[in-house]
Amino acid sequence: MVKVGLTGGIGSGKSEVARRLAARGAVVIDADKIAREVVEPGTSGLALIEAAFGSQVLREDGSLDREKLGQIVFADSGKLARLNEIVHPRVGERVAELQRAAPADAVVVYDVPLLAENNLAPMYDLVVVVDASDRTRLARLTGLRGMAEQDAVARIKAQATREDRLKIADIVVPNEGDLDDLDARVEEVWARIQRHRTADA
Repeated sequence: MVKVGLTGGIGSGKSEVARRLAARGAVVIDADKIAREVVEPGTSGLALIEAAFGSQVLREDGSLDREKLGQIVFADSGKLARLNEIVHPRVGERVAELQRAAPADAVVVYDVPLLAENNLAPMYDLVVVVDASDRTRLARLTGLRGMAEQDAVARIKAQATREDRLKIADIVVPNEGDLDDLDARVEEVWARIQRHRTADA
């Protein structure tokens, strides 16, 4: 099994790379998706969040109001720590479960937005960083996602710098161009992963 950590700043195109690696046979484990799953209605995660932060963080349909919760926890480091105590172990358990279910010779790609911020690089055999300039990312966030420029700038600034991410990269995927360019880059990444597997065999 080859464990690949995949990261990149918001708007870098990391999800597009993950999709293309999955199409080539990788087992992709999406940390953000799992973080949402472990707090869905009916889960112990959501019950603990309600107990800790009150029913004000729930929508009328009983699902988690992420914006409301975000306003509470990002203004108070103690509350953010409490939220992480609830969510992180559940994400860890689910990731371990998915990893156990993967074939023994799989390429497992962990799509982790905050890989650099949380110093997780040592957990992986290879770290792939999808890289694009802040200007390109801002244009994608405002143009493709319809995000307000002020919000997009804040999200970019809240994450690790490009330099911090590039420092931990074994493989860098430059993504300033179109999707055809990206396909070619991902083909190179896939070949590099296969070479790593052979070298370790």
